[in-house]
Amino acid sequence: MSVSSITSLSTAMATTQMNQEVGMAVLKKSMDIASSSASELLAAIPAPPSAVNLPANLGQHINTTA
Repeated sequence: MSVSSITSLSTAMATTQMNQEVGMAVLKKSMDIASSSASELLAAIPAPPSAVNLPANLGQHINTTA
């Protein structure tokens, strides 16, 4: 191996490693943004209405023959 081929190989390896590190940083940032967005969406879901006016037997049986 000549010195120039070792130099070019070293440069290529360093470039590849840098590209991988940048890709991982971008991936982590996008995952953080997605997580934040999902949390905001879940927080925006309104609370279910209270069951004050509903009969006590409502929701006790499931019709499986429909």
